[in-house]
Amino acid sequence: MSAVFRSLAGFNYRVWAAGALVSNIGTWMQRTGQDWIVLAELTDRNATAVGIVMGLQFGPQILLLPVTGWAADRFDRRRLLFATQAAMGLLALGLGALVVTGLVALWHVFVFAFLLGCVSAFDAPARQTFVSDLVDEAHLSNAVALNSASFNLGRTIGPAIAGFVIAAAGSGWVFLANALSFVPVLVALGLLRRVGAGARVRPILTAGSLTDGLRYVSGRPDLRAILLMLFFIGMLGLNFPIFISSMSVQVFQVGSAEFGLLTSCMAVGSVAGALLAARRERPGILTLTGAAALFGLGLAVAAAMPNYALFGLVLVLVGIATQSFTTGANSLVQLSSEPAMRGRVMAIHMALLMGTTPVGGPLIGWVADTFGPRWAIAVGAAAGLAAAVIGLRYLVRDEGLRSAMLRSRPWRGRRP
Repeated sequence: MSAVFRSLAGFNYRVWAAGALVSNIGTWMQRTGQDWIVLAELTDRNATAVGIVMGLQFGPQILLLPVTGWAADRFDRRRLLFATQAAMGLLALGLGALVVTGLVALWHVFVFAFLLGCVSAFDAPARQTFVSDLVDEAHLSNAVALNSASFNLGRTIGPAIAGFVIAAAGSGWVFLANALSFVPVLVALGLLRRVGAGARVRPILTAGSLTDGLRYVSGRPDLRAILLMLFFIGMLGLNFPIFISSMSVQVFQVGSAEFGLLTSCMAVGSVAGALLAARRERPGILTLTGAAALFGLGLAVAAAMPNYALFGLVLVLVGIATQSFTTGANSLVQLSSEPAMRGRVMAIHMALLMGTTPVGGPLIGWVADTFGPRWAIAVGAAAGLAAAVIGLRYLVRDEGLRSAMLRSRPWRGRRP
């Protein structure tokens, strides 16, 4: 089997990847539908409202951080994922029913976004670290990259389907389709053979166990640098629902189908970036620094694009940079953490990557409404360049530690 797809040789990972791909398509259909109804149906092109929805959906990643990371390390991840995936399917079904019947109001979207955020806060660290239960450590980086490729393949297909479904049948059917898409992933979880969760050291809930992850990261300069880079890019750079929807509606004045295609353009680049990451045996902070710089430069160019077609082309480059950075950070954080701490460290990772949106989302939305969408994208570009500076600073100050990381497994060497 090709080195890019080597993790698929294992039965468990192959079954999980197949179910997750269908669910990823549905998830991106819903994200597109949610942004569209808020911007074009429930408000008068209000990008701030989209930012608030993003904040409510991703805010619980930070609010519930101590508990979610501990849960991912403490409980059987397959059972935890079965519960979270089923709950997300039910939430999609409920919101879809409100939209189809014409009863939906903006506050309904706010409530469902917050509830989805609470469930996702438990789902994300468990789902990210579940990969280490399905493959051995030699294939972990590859499996993480393939997970990202699957997620972004869903981003490529889902928004385009959503755009046409909205145009042909209405927004509500997008949410109902997402609810149905959770069935394959639940079936996949049921089909898995015995996974490696039994060998894990399970932490006992004590007063200090909920903050062990923060103490562990504080003693690791490599993890601190990676997570600080994630903080800037996650808070100000990964606000693509606002960037793309506001450019579509306010600047290019296109319809739902064209809006969905723009998201798919970026996702094409994201899939390419994930597959490139899958070829690497092990990412390094130098790779993350280069990807962050490319991310910032790509967004700067996108902000200046004069028309819809050129904007879509640049989004492909932005997608490659985005996925190179986020996939590399995910792999490096997991490979650099002790297995017993992996869930808690990944909870911090996901909180910084997605949970900083409550601050960044409304701020970027306000910039888009006040100064225009191009200035909002420029803020994201500055965040990417700031992350690159942080990576360079680490490489200059801690070159010896970086070399040690490349030579051996970091969690077996330097410990807090």
